[in-house]
Amino acid sequence: MKNILLTGLVSIFMLTACKKDNQVAEKSLEQQKVEFQMRQLEIEKQKLAIEKEKMAYETQKKADSIAEVKKAKSEATAKNSKPQVIRETKTIYRDRESSSSSSNGTYADNGNSASQGTTQKKGMSKAAKGTIIGTVGGAAAGAIISKKNRGLGAVIGGVVGGATGYTIGRAGDRKDGRVQ
Repeated sequence: MKNILLTGLVSIFMLTACKKDNQVAEKSLEQQKVEFQMRQLEIEKQKLAIEKEKMAYETQKKADSIAEVKKAKSEATAKNSKPQVIRETKTIYRDRESSSSSSNGTYADNGNSASQGTTQKKGMSKAAKGTIIGTVGGAAAGAIISKKNRGLGAVIGGVVGGATGYTIGRAGDRKDGRVQ
């Protein structure tokens, strides 16, 4: 009997101990849920603060750019209102064609490189380019066309092609204003 009573008491003790553990575990789980939700709320608050900072930065950036544009406009109007002084001019004079033999239509060089609105052109003229291209093309064509004497055909074709290329190039130079 003692054993049965002792066994019953132990089993009641065990049952109550297990219920307490379950209650403690349930309370602990509820506390963890609450803590998790509190952390989630903190994270959301931080996200909102970051978004607020971004918006403030964007508005400041926009205000700065507007102020910069206004400043640039005011500087431009102030700059345009001041008279500009030209400190240096360069002029090239051209010899006019005359009856003397010393004048051949070239430019006179007085040490300056610019004329009244135009600059002296440098590099190969269109006439020179046309002459070279015409000579080479004519020589090739003459050699191909002349079957019996290719050398003579190349010479004749080169002379004719060079003259034609020079004429076309010189017309282009006149059109551009390089020569008169």
